[in-house]
Amino acid sequence: MNSFMQWASVVGTLLPMVAVITAIGVGGWLLQTWLRIRHGYPLDGAWGQALHPKSDRESMERIKLLTSENAQLRAEMGAIKDRLQTLERIATDQPSRLARDIEQLQ
Repeated sequence: MNSFMQWASVVGTLLPMVAVITAIGVGGWLLQTWLRIRHGYPLDGAWGQALHPKSDRESMERIKLLTSENAQLRAEMGAIKDRLQTLERIATDQPSRLARDIEQLQ
């Protein structure tokens, strides 16, 4: 009976600690899952494999739209680089050469 009381006392002191550690673990897992969903990261399955969302029509249309927008932005960036090179040449050339180039344009 005495050993049972000692065992019950040990269990009584360990049980709240185990409960707190379990609650912290579950809370951390929930926070991690919420952050992954919020920021668009793929979720993990039961064995650690990534659960990728199924591609639907809306996602494919969005990908096409973003791809075309990316191509337009790249073309615009190329034009801006060309203009910047021209401005850099004008800023670094000698004034006499710049005047001569302007005269040739008229």
